This record gives sequence, structure tokens and C-alpha cells, in this order.
Amino acid sequence: MSRWIVSLLLLGCLTPAPAQTVVKMGTLAPEGSPWHQALQLMGERWRKISGGQVKLVIYAGGVLGDEPDMVNKMRIGQIQAVALSGAGMSTIERGVSALQIPMMFNSYEELDYVRDRVAPRLEKMIEARGFLVLNWGDAGWVHFFTTRPAASLADLRKMKLFTWAGDSDTLDLWKANGFRAVSLAATDILTGLQTGLIEAVPTTPLYALLNQSFGIAHNMTDVKWAPLIGATMITRKMWDSFPAAQRSEMMNAAHEAGVSMRGGIRKMGDEAVGTMQKRRLQVIPVDATGLAEWRREAEGVYPKLRGGIIPAELFDEVRKLRDEYRSSRAGARGLALVPSSLVPHSPVPHSPVPQPSAPQPLAPLSTALQPPAPQWGRQSCLQPALSRPSGGTGGSACQPALSRPLLAAGALR
Repeated sequence: MSRWIVSLLLLGCLTPAPAQTVVKMGTLAPEGSPWHQALQLMGERWRKISGGQVKLVIYAGGVLGDEPDMVNKMRIGQIQAVALSGAGMSTIERGVSALQIPMMFNSYEELDYVRDRVAPRLEKMIEARGFLVLNWGDAGWVHFFTTRPAASLADLRKMKLFTWAGDSDTLDLWKANGFRAVSLAATDILTGLQTGLIEAVPTTPLYALLNQSFGIAHNMTDVKWAPLIGATMITRKMWDSFPAAQRSEMMNAAHEAGVSMRGGIRKMGDEAVGTMQKRRLQVIPVDATGLAEWRREAEGVYPKLRGGIIPAELFDEVRKLRDEYRSSRAGARGLALVPSSLVPHSPVPHSPVPQPSAPQPLAPLSTALQPPAPQWGRQSCLQPALSRPSGGTGGSACQPALSRPLLAAGALR
């Protein structure tokens, strides 16, 4: 009997441990950036929840290509997850563009109010295409960064303007309305700026700082064109492979990782302007009359967006929720609701402030606001090789990530 017991114990010891599940994730977010840190936090939480059986490997900095490239890689199973801006998300579900309508929102409070209420609907639309949203995020307000000052859309029409490669509808709309649009992959932005192929790029201040594109496009128009939203997504097939008992906790961990960094990222985005001003960035002011003209042209294209790129009922819901929020705020202050075209612009704060600290115990976020002195003539980090992830991450920190909340802009007239 004792021999049988010993044999059974030995067999138990020799039984192989369950195979580790490796989740490969791609993103344009630069390595070491706050968005990258949020993904690392999520990966660490997943590792602990799964007892080490789930490993998240992050390919950062665009080493797997542009966002449409990463979406294609996810569709064919080369990677299983992505962290995308609204540009990449709209290649999966166009309805996401409803959260990036130019000049629709004036504040993060408006964006949060609307997004919290339409997110469940968008998530169902995305899930129907085989993907799950793990968390939502944003990267700040899109401004136009240009090689020459541009205070108006007329100024912008004189410049060669970046548009996202693969989006022929937007490219055609830009060109049809007098813009000198140039279609490029986001990973070719720095090359385009250095060679003069493009002269204007819509992106957020924090991205412009992190990828150093502001060193060439050193003018920023002080108009909040649209919020750059984003999300972390995973394939339904990979998600269903996780133990059912762990999925709820893993989803909560993913959500918390995104939310925990949101306030810090937004604050850093504002502070990035002051940091870049110390390094020759010029903020181009736009007065009330000029801002009204920007808003008039943006709102003039809404009829083309509604029912075209964005489902009509979703467009209407977003506008209704925005006005609902404005009405409640106006009522709370005892003010009458004014037309959206008359809502005052809230300028980006440009004064330098103390560097922020990380809201989570990862690498300090403040390092993102302390880039090395730029060397504008160097052709560095322009042609990324496939990454060599180390410690669960990999990639280059110098690839840009840009928005496509310029959908409406393509039809400006």
C-alpha cells in the first residue's frame, strides 16, 4: 500500500503545470508614457489574479505598425489586444467617432457625462465585431501643431496637412474643401515633418511633447478641436480562454487601471504646453471672433457627419446628452442655456506648474515631462523594427500617436 501511495505522490509531482497564457498587445503609446504605465499596471494585476498564468506582453511605441496595422494583426490572431486612439477604434466601429466630433465638447466634464452614457451602446457594437472593451481613456484635447503660425482654418488650408493613411473618405473630404491633405501612417509623421512632406499635424499637447514633434511643428493653435479618446481592447476569443471565475476580477482590474490614470494624464496634458513653451513652442491665440468662425465651420459639417460617418441616432444622442449636461449646469448656476455656438472657449493653461507625480506606484509620471533637449536634425527612431519585449514590454518611445477626430474637418466649407 505504501508503494502505491508513493507512486501516486510522484505522479502528482510530475503533472505539468497549466500552460501560461500570453496576451500580446500593441499600442502607439510611447514606452514609459502614462498610457504605457496604465497598461503595465493592468498586466501586473492580471498576473496576480491568475496566479501567474496570464502574462501581458506590450509592444509599445508603434513597433507593430500604425493602428490599422495593429487592428489587422489582431483580427488574424498575431496579437490579441490593443490600446487604440479613436482613430484605430473607428476602423473597428465607426460609431466611436461620435465621441470625437470637432467642437462638440468644451470640457472634460461634458465628455465624461456623454461617454459614460453612450459607452454601453458602443461596447455592444464593438463586441458584435469580436472585441471587448477593457477600459476607456483619453489623451487630451487635439490642437493643430504647425510649422508656421495658423490662427484660422484659412491659414491651415495653405499648409500640407496630415491625414490618417487608409481613411480615403476623410482624405477626399479634406481635399474637396480646399485643404492640402497628405495621407500618411502615424509612424511616418516625424519623417514627414522633417522632409516637409507635411506641415500641420492634429494631435494633443502631451503626445507632441512625448514624441518631440513640436520641435518641428513648433506652433500650436489655441483651439480645442476635439478630445482624443481611446480604449484598451481584447479579442473575444482570447477573453473567453481565461478562467471564467477570474474574468470579473480581471475586468475590474482593467477598468481601475484606466480610471486611476485619467486625472493624472489630463493634468499632464495641460502642463505639457508650459513645458514645450520653454523649448520654443509658440501658442497661437485665437480671439472670440476667430473662435466663433472655427465653431461655425465645424458645426456646418454636422449634417454630413450625421447619418454618414456616424449613425444618425447616435449623433443625435451625443448632442442631446451634451445639451442635457449644459442645461443642468446652467440651471444650477441660475443661468439661461445659450446656443452651443456662443459657449465661451476655455483656453488651455499655459503657465508652467510643478511636475505631477504618478497616481500609481509605477515609474514616476513626471519623467514624461522632462524630455532630453531635442535635436531636430536627427533622423532617429523613424523606421521601427519589430520589438524585442523585455519584462513584458517592448518598443520605441519615439513613435507618434495622433488622432482622427478630424472627420468633420474634412467637410469644412
